[in-house]
Amino acid sequence: QVVFALNQTLLQQESLRAGSFQIPYTTEDLIKHYSYGDLSSIIFNHDTSQVPNFIKATLLAHERITAQEIDSYFRQELIYKRNERMGRRVKDVLEEHPNKSFFFAFGAGHFMGNNTVIDVLGREGYEVEHTPAGQAI
Repeated sequence: QVVFALNQTLLQQESLRAGSFQIPYTTEDLIKHYSYGDLSSIIFNHDTSQVPNFIKATLLAHERITAQEIDSYFRQELIYKRNERMGRRVKDVLEEHPNKSFFFAFGAGHFMGNNTVIDVLGREGYEVEHTPAGQAI
């Protein structure tokens, strides 16, 4: 799986460099939507946006199964479990110090797709509010 993932990543990078493949959004698009608090943007609705997309129509059947296994593993281990841990840590800090104010900052990837840090905190009964750039806290 590691060799497959590496080969697919390299093929994707070669396609990008050759101009035969384009990412549907740029880093600047990601920053702009994140800064404006536009977490409903299509950019943030990709479940696996932190990892290369290995699942392609051009893959053979056995390669597609491998790609789906890798994608599922990455999503579970690198995204969902981390978001759960971070959400629980925030909850624990808030419960340990109920009369204090806190500011928590996370990378944009923790707000993408399903099972985000916001989702984890929402299930715990917390309401998360976006603070736009330049707004005093």
